[in-house]
Parts: sequence; structure tokens; C-alpha cells
Amino acid sequence: MNILEVKNLHKSFDSNEVLKGVSFNMRQGEVLSVLGSSGSGKTTLLRCITSLEKANKGKIFVDGEIVFDADETKPKKPFDERKKQLNFGLVFQSFNLFPQYNVLENVELAPKLLAKERQDFKKNKQEILNEITINAKAILDRIGLTDKLYNYPCELSGGQQQRVSIARALALNPKVLFFDEPTSALDPELTGEILRVIRSLASKKITMVIVTHEIDFARNVSDRVIFMSDGVIIEEGKPQDVIDNPENERTRLFLKRLSDK
Repeated sequence: MNILEVKNLHKSFDSNEVLKGVSFNMRQGEVLSVLGSSGSGKTTLLRCITSLEKANKGKIFVDGEIVFDADETKPKKPFDERKKQLNFGLVFQSFNLFPQYNVLENVELAPKLLAKERQDFKKNKQEILNEITINAKAILDRIGLTDKLYNYPCELSGGQQQRVSIARALALNPKVLFFDEPTSALDPELTGEILRVIRSLASKKITMVIVTHEIDFARNVSDRVIFMSDGVIIEEGKPQDVIDNPENERTRLFLKRLSDK
């Protein structure tokens, strides 16, 4: 069974149709890179899947269960809506850390807020909170930030801040982790730092969708690559096929522009 199924997603902003019927599937543990020029619909696709935007048409399934149906008219309860959104984690290109919280607090915050909705929270409050802290520290240790637990975002490099944002997304144990241009705000040295973290996650079979312009990274870490243009998928397949031997002329032109930079 596919862990993620996206069926015929459409999204318009006023008269501008950004997504024009996007469909794809993913298996558990697969890494999918999404390539395409600016304005191709890549980021809008991620935002629709993760509920930051609402698609005008289409359906999304996780583990065979429908989590979004544009035709659904029955109002959803806030708790049920949040539960479905927890299937997805999103790492932003601009970090979006809370400056008033230290590293550990940034990673703990969302799990602690969600824990308050548990029926047993009052009875087992301290045990639940301790478990959240232990899990947050373990994730931060995995990505090499054990020595930065009590530092604030302003005290970290761009690469370290991005690693915290990755840890924050992992703390909710999402079924699919999304990255929106995770290295675009970083200089080349720090880009390598983040790519190593993502490769490490890939080795642990974490299911990931990555919007990126890093062609070498997409080639080396992805199981599959999607190339988007003008709101549709125009090419899809293994990295060595889509990147090294593209069939579509628009794909070839885009890759040539990147290689000429």
C-alpha cells in the first residue's frame, strides 16, 4: 500500500491556476525530490498537501485513509483536522523558529501543546512531559545539536537553525516529512551540512518529499524525481533518468540553466 496518494490536485489564486491536476504516489521510506523552475507550482503543491493552503479540487490519502477531499462539505472538528495534519511535517526554507525559546523548547513546544489534549494528561502530566523532553533530546542528539540545547536561535548559525527546524518537524513523528527548499537560505558550506542530515534521515527510511534546486543532492539521495512545469508533472522517474537523461525539452532546458550558473 502507498503511504501517500495525491490525486488530481488543482489550486487557483483568483484567476491564476497554479496546480492543474497533480497526481503521484509514494511508498513507505521513499525519498521524492520535486524539481522545476520558479512558478512551476512546487511550493504550492507542498502547501496544499500539508494544509497550509486548501486545494480547489482533488484528494489526498495517507495509508489508504482519506485526509483531504475538496468536495467534502461537512465541517470538520478542529481536533480531527489537527490529527490529520499531524501525518505531515514541514521544514521551511526560512527556519521559522520561535526566537523567545531555546533549541530544546522549540522542539518540545508542539508535542507539549498536543499532549494537553490527551485524556490522561492531568493524571500523568509529569510523566508525559518527561517523555517529550527525552524524545526531543534524542532527536537533537541524532542531528548533532546536543551541545546547543539551551542556546537561542540568534546564537546559532543558519545551518544549525535549519537543523533545529528539522528536529522540530521530527518531534511530531510525521508519516511524511516535507522540505521546501531547505538549503536556499544557506551559503554553500552550510548547505553541505543540511544535505548530510537529510541523507542520514534517508538512510533511516524516513519518507520525505523535497523541493530543491540541488541537482547533485536530488540525484544522490532520491529514489524518484518529479519535474514540474506550469502546474503539472511533465516528467517522473528515477534520478538517473529524469536528471541525467531527460526526455522532456523543458526539463533539459531547466537543468542546463542550473548547470550554467
